[in-house]
Amino acid sequence: MTAMTSDDAAAPGDTAAAAPEQAPPVPPPGSPASRHPPRWLPRALAMGVVAVFAGIFTWNALGQLKSLWIALLIAFFLSLALEPPTIWLVKRRWPRAAAAATTLFGSLLVLGGVAALFGNLFVKQLTELASSLPEYYETLRDYAGDSFGILLPTSKALVDDGLAAFGGDVASGAIGVLGDVLSGAFWTITILLVAFYLLAAGPRFRRAVCRWVPPHLQDDVLYLWGVVQRKVSDYLDTRLVLAIISTVVTYVFLLILGTPSAIPLAVFVGIVSQFVPTIGAYLGGALPTMVALTSQGPGQAVAVLIFVIAYQQLENLVIAPKLSERALEMNAAVSLLAVLAFGAVFGALGAFLALPVAATIQAMAQTYLQRHDLIESAMFDDPKDSWIEAR
Repeated sequence: MTAMTSDDAAAPGDTAAAAPEQAPPVPPPGSPASRHPPRWLPRALAMGVVAVFAGIFTWNALGQLKSLWIALLIAFFLSLALEPPTIWLVKRRWPRAAAAATTLFGSLLVLGGVAALFGNLFVKQLTELASSLPEYYETLRDYAGDSFGILLPTSKALVDDGLAAFGGDVASGAIGVLGDVLSGAFWTITILLVAFYLLAAGPRFRRAVCRWVPPHLQDDVLYLWGVVQRKVSDYLDTRLVLAIISTVVTYVFLLILGTPSAIPLAVFVGIVSQFVPTIGAYLGGALPTMVALTSQGPGQAVAVLIFVIAYQQLENLVIAPKLSERALEMNAAVSLLAVLAFGAVFGALGAFLALPVAATIQAMAQTYLQRHDLIESAMFDDPKDSWIEAR
């Protein structure tokens, strides 16, 4: 029996032995064994770049619309503040639009009357002060020269130097002031129109907002709306009480000092100090200070100025926090910190709206955040025995 050779093992008909070896499969792009990125990566990078540019554009657009957002916020809070008198008229069968117009423009007429009444007094006292300034300056100049040997320039020399230094900027300054006046008038009209539309819409506006909210969340939206409405009304009531207190205290002081026009000056201080954000107290105190300076002298003017500053500090630190604690149900320290924080971040408007916004946030937290029962601890109460008895 002969041995089988290699040629016999690899017969011509054996195709499996003659086939070449197969190459390993190519891994798909993006797999750990592949050198190619996944197919979705270029599209994702392109979409990311588009999203970044769209975000930058949106941010810049919102920044350019900052004045519009502020105007809308003021109009919304103004409509909330005027909602109670509007509802009072609607309950007496007034049409909603007529009630809104009467409330809004009636408030404007009252404010315009007050401004006209005190504006005349302000212009008169400002004119008298301007005419008295050269005399006061010459008195100061003589006193400085006789007592300390300091030679101050004459009032005529100061006027000439001022005209020489700033005369070229008068035209540009006047144009800038005119532009600011026109811009202020435009935004004032915008705020009033938006506030009127919100007031006139009333329930229709709330229905339109709630149509974009699922039914199970509409109760929460309406509850939040009512909380904001109540807090804004309570805040305005607080400012009105503060205005009355400021008016009475200022009138008593001016009456003791013998300053003329004590009643209108006190009313002016009370209104301006409470309803003009940030600078209202000092703007309100400027008019009685000028009246005292022009009609009584520098000593009385300094006394009025010291009184205005001292009372403002007393009001900010004691009276206003106490009233806010009662009306808005906020801790006195929290209300003070809220005014400082909102004023630092959002300016004068933030300081004015700080308390109703903070009270709304507090009411939402008390409603929706879970609070737990307290454990038994002596640190939750003051000790009943005095420290002498404890010894």
